[in-house]
Amino acid sequence: MKKLLIATALMAVTGSAASAQPAASKVSITRLDCGTVAANNLNLFSDTDAYVGKSKRLVVGCYLIRHADKVMLWDAGLPAAIKGKPIDPKLPMDATVTRTIPEQLAALGIKPEQVTIVGISHYHFDHTGQAASFPGATLLIGANDWAAVSAKPPAPGINAAPLQPWIGGGAKVDPVTGDRDVFGDGSVRMIDMPGHTPGHHSLLVRLKGRSVLLTGDVAHFTENYAADGVPSFNTNRADTLASLDRFKKMAANLNATVIIQHEPADVAKLPAFPAAAE
Repeated sequence: MKKLLIATALMAVTGSAASAQPAASKVSITRLDCGTVAANNLNLFSDTDAYVGKSKRLVVGCYLIRHADKVMLWDAGLPAAIKGKPIDPKLPMDATVTRTIPEQLAALGIKPEQVTIVGISHYHFDHTGQAASFPGATLLIGANDWAAVSAKPPAPGINAAPLQPWIGGGAKVDPVTGDRDVFGDGSVRMIDMPGHTPGHHSLLVRLKGRSVLLTGDVAHFTENYAADGVPSFNTNRADTLASLDRFKKMAANLNATVIIQHEPADVAKLPAFPAAAE
């Protein structure tokens, strides 16, 4: 009888806890084309000289995430000002844009003011370039990255201009410390992955039938991901390796689809625009 009472009590507590959890809303993710990067000196992505004399074309992916009636943009790509710019093969690295984010959202019937959240994996120019197109959105960015970009003056090498709507105080910013459950139901989580920058984050999106892990720049392309490569311009080597270890273990434990945001081969892991994965 005593065991039965204990079991009944545990079931009641578990049931109450479960009922207290918010029900997960329908979630979808659409990949946006946010530019192309020509890594003419690929060795910049290795602090151990793994790619001397090599080059690679990289993509720039941004992601539209719909959660019930909320619209979130993950990363804001390269600046719209370089749309149509020819790539210079003589530069160590150069970039161009074919279509802007607002142009692609318009094709989906979404106006910039309908974007309620802009989540930034980190402060580099190819992830913040078009953020200012969405000044009405709440900015989610790693707290340590926010401290660097909002400093007066900003930390060396940082272009703060794309984030001026938030730096100037006219738009809402929510600096993220550690992991963040974006919508409160576990469906979309910013995952703390420092090393590339001090406040770098990746993103976990739980769809109906699978989980998707967006790297941010915890790795830039397949070979570097497999080899635990560390770019020469990362801010902390030890943090990078720890983040890679955590990312890979999380991907394995969740049986998640890993999308390396700069890897051309990973574009096909999500439906082609304008379709969405649900």
